[in-house]
Amino acid sequence: MNEKIMFADLNLSAETLQSLIDMGFTTPSPIQEQAIPFLLEGKDMIGQAQTGTGKTAAFAVPAIELIDVEKRGVQTLVMCPTRELAIQVAEEFKKIGKYKKGFRTVAVYGGSSIDKQIQALRQGVQVVIGTPGRIMDHIDRGTLKLDSIEMVILDEADEMLNMGFIDDIESILSNTPEGRQTVFFSATMPKPIMDLTRRFQKNPEIIKVAAKELTVTNIEQFYFEVRHTARVEAMSRIIDMHGLKLMLVFCNQKRVVDELVEELQVRGMMAEGIHGDLRQQQRNNVLSKFKQGVVSILVATDVAARGIDVDNVDAVFNYDIPLDDESYVHRIGRTGRAGRKGKSFTFLTGRKDALRMRDIERYTKSQVAKGEVPSGAEIEAFRKNQFVEKITNLVNADQFNEFIPLAEQIIATGISPLKIIASLSKLHLGTLASKTGGDENFSVETRGSRDSSDRGGRDRGDRSGADRGGRSSDRFERRPSGDRFESNRGGGSDRFDRGGDRSRSGGNRFERSGDRPERGPSRDYETNSADMQRIAINIGRNQRVRPGDIVGALAGESGINGKNIGNIEIKDSTTFVFVPKTDARKVLDAMNGNTIKGFNVMLELAD
Repeated sequence: MNEKIMFADLNLSAETLQSLIDMGFTTPSPIQEQAIPFLLEGKDMIGQAQTGTGKTAAFAVPAIELIDVEKRGVQTLVMCPTRELAIQVAEEFKKIGKYKKGFRTVAVYGGSSIDKQIQALRQGVQVVIGTPGRIMDHIDRGTLKLDSIEMVILDEADEMLNMGFIDDIESILSNTPEGRQTVFFSATMPKPIMDLTRRFQKNPEIIKVAAKELTVTNIEQFYFEVRHTARVEAMSRIIDMHGLKLMLVFCNQKRVVDELVEELQVRGMMAEGIHGDLRQQQRNNVLSKFKQGVVSILVATDVAARGIDVDNVDAVFNYDIPLDDESYVHRIGRTGRAGRKGKSFTFLTGRKDALRMRDIERYTKSQVAKGEVPSGAEIEAFRKNQFVEKITNLVNADQFNEFIPLAEQIIATGISPLKIIASLSKLHLGTLASKTGGDENFSVETRGSRDSSDRGGRDRGDRSGADRGGRSSDRFERRPSGDRFESNRGGGSDRFDRGGDRSRSGGNRFERSGDRPERGPSRDYETNSADMQRIAINIGRNQRVRPGDIVGALAGESGINGKNIGNIEIKDSTTFVFVPKTDARKVLDAMNGNTIKGFNVMLELAD
């Protein structure tokens, strides 16, 4: 194919071309270049492509081009495996079709108000995008008619089959008009997919993006051999060493997501988690915070992460090594997007993981570099060098003139310039030694010996522990008592706005010593400094509050850096927390009348 082909060469309307320009697209990706002409001709198609290849636009552009806004009824139906992917695809359709007058689309999925979806369908839309379970629900209710369907698209068909939607898919396809155009997009082509294509497609064109094209070359890939219990510390050091700002962390089980989020929050990191047990509104809130940069670390299971479309993710962590090769490509494809550089870090905790890593390397036809967890001394040296570089750049850029009078005032005190610089460095860097733990032994035996850390295998588990929440909520809602199922499932209880109530029967592990202060993560500010203000909050141990809840709430709502929050002291009905004096008023304004773990809170300055 001609590498210099442009969207303007694909016989698209002026409206669609303008919307693509607004989105910053001028040159189609390989899957778009090949798929769009075939689909515009009305042909059935099988596209083998994965996340990050531009597959959504590959079917959205021709679907929108073929829509006749003068016709009533739904003309295009798109099926997706998860709510998040359905939302993402619907947003892409809206962006591409924004200049097409009269064009309307709606996303239908479990976990959101079915009444609003019914209202949108009654008002008239040309494109419906949704999960199979909720689509079936609307068909059963008579709120979605299939008699005017002209195109059906299955996005991530293999994942829908893995999640058990085969019966729903067959039922939906069987009830669409015989002459419709049928399009399958799938990362893999297992036998059940091929059986479906033989039954429901006519002489489909097959377009395949080879595996070597799927392994993004601008992603640096590393693996680390670490003890199972040392992964959080290793991750913290890697984040510091690489100066990472926005990260996705993948776990194989929902329970591990919750536990990891809690540990990261206690360390002062802005982390939140998503998985199938969270309600849709909570998942939307977390994703919104992540896209806005309020949450810097998003911890997720594979299913829940489908549909996350954020271009500026610095790195992906495989906290658990993925259970299959395709998932690895899906995961790391979340970084290094839109021409940017990205990094991926995979933790291996035993010999089984090492063997899995070899399988992944064979599948991706790439070699993943072995990394070493930075030592405490390396982290300190890195921070110091960064500080010196920042100062040097400021001086060279001549961006300090407004502070010269202040500098003259400090020098006039008679303190030596050396002591002044050292004091300012301490204010900026904090106590370096407190920012990293001791240099523990991270290494674990992964080759040629029995895996001594195999106790961690429970986190990797088997597929039965993987997140299938996207399927369950959609399928529950097909039944008349769906609302009851939705509210009473394992995750149905309110997991609150700060990442959920992660308390367990073991009680608060930070509360074993009575009312002693709960020391949070190492901070940039000393809690006995005159720069810190003590604040009282009207909830405490009786409400099962943990330090991570306090850090997450204060930082998430007020926008202050979680690392700047000092000692946290949790009593029965009150919590005391130190924050920088300069941020105290901001914290009070943001939190008073707000909630922590579902409880309304009031904050006030404390002596």
